[in-house]
Amino acid sequence: MSKLYVFVLLTGFLMTIQFSAFSIGKEAEVFENVAYAKVSPTQVMDIYLPEGEGPFPLVVLIHGGAFKMGDKRMETRNAEALVAKGYAAASVNYRLSGEAKFPAQIEDCKAAVRFLRANAKKYRLNPEKIGSWGASAGGNLSALLGTSSGVAELEGASLGNAGVSSKVIASVDWFGPINFCTMDAEAAALGFTGRTNGESSPESLLIGKAVQSAPELVAKANPTTYISADDAAFFIQVGSMDRNIPYSQSRNFYEALKPVIGASKVSFELLEGAGHGGPQFSDSSNLAKVIAFFDKHLK
Repeated sequence: MSKLYVFVLLTGFLMTIQFSAFSIGKEAEVFENVAYAKVSPTQVMDIYLPEGEGPFPLVVLIHGGAFKMGDKRMETRNAEALVAKGYAAASVNYRLSGEAKFPAQIEDCKAAVRFLRANAKKYRLNPEKIGSWGASAGGNLSALLGTSSGVAELEGASLGNAGVSSKVIASVDWFGPINFCTMDAEAAALGFTGRTNGESSPESLLIGKAVQSAPELVAKANPTTYISADDAAFFIQVGSMDRNIPYSQSRNFYEALKPVIGASKVSFELLEGAGHGGPQFSDSSNLAKVIAFFDKHLK
């Protein structure tokens, strides 16, 4: 299978994105551009199914891109890895910050989960075995899915399937921003200079104003705010040389989760020398770690 690697430079973000060839293999059945809501043409996803009758455990894939760009096709490689191991995968597009401000993005992700659970029989899914996986901005959204089940103000119930749960039971967070207000100070403490979370930063554009002037909004976008004992299991990975999202963000999130959900349900790994994405995350040996995490909690 051919692959194309693209380096995308965003405001404050340099991220390695891997696109696989559009077909992910004869063993997969793909439903493209399935609408999960009707407010925006952005609210579509691609659903990948392995061979067989199912019902299959499902992982919802959430792309990165600083909340302001990116596309569901960025997750083709991860969808392929999941399908090869007997999982269904749903790669979700969501409203970006240029179209809608927070909490539109997590509302879309929750609406997608509700749609998939409501249509589980149609797509041969196991509605009791749903997880999430995202990188960078997608990592924040995956983490929010994992901690904010039942939080009405993030649910976006008007987007459809309001009576259906948006809960996920396993969440992978790859280098997602957690506390927008402390990112600059944490980066400086780690010796990463030059980061400025001002009015034009991705996080400020997401919430609609400079993050330092809106601590209440920032708290609502922080997955730590919603931690409770019944949260999803978590696998958190971040690079030690990530100059965009200081790795202490991920470590602090891990330390907040551990005493509440239990050490057996959360793990944290610092990938030495890795930056904001790249081959240390996407190589087959690391993908095997992610699959093993999902095997433990979704199978």
